[in-house]
Amino acid sequence: MRRPNRFRAGPQTQNRSDAMAFDFNADDVYEIAEQIEKNGADFYQKASETIADKYYQKFLLDLSTMEVFHQRTFAEMRASLSGKEKKPTVFDPNDEAVLYLKALADMRVFYQKQIDMTSIESILMAALSAEKDSIVFYLGMKDLVPEKLGRDRIDAIINEEKKHIQLLGSELLALKK
Repeated sequence: MRRPNRFRAGPQTQNRSDAMAFDFNADDVYEIAEQIEKNGADFYQKASETIADKYYQKFLLDLSTMEVFHQRTFAEMRASLSGKEKKPTVFDPNDEAVLYLKALADMRVFYQKQIDMTSIESILMAALSAEKDSIVFYLGMKDLVPEKLGRDRIDAIINEEKKHIQLLGSELLALKK
């Protein structure tokens, strides 16, 4: 029995009952996770370049480095997949599922918002929101990843993202004092 999929794609799917549903394979899931981490690393890198305060520059660069490490972890997990686990689950000659996943990663986590990139408070608030979104995504992702393919590694990344929230929250509170 095939399980229903929560993901829907296509511009005209919101009000149509015959919307195309995508089942994502492990390769797709890891690909979006890599994109989320890349977006996070880029965000922190760019933010560090807009802040004059050396302490916050280093803080943001450290967060960027952590996101790069997470991206590498997902890339390693993706590289260890078998051919069967990379096999598309539906006929998708135009790679719409992959395009949908990339759009999801770009829009939901570390997307280009209207942020005052000269204000550390605005940067920290935006980063806090994005880190929370990434945790929500990874919690959902855990359900799609078999134990033997690194579910425990996803738990480790979730714990790292929680640490990012703690770090960001502490810095935000310190600013308000």
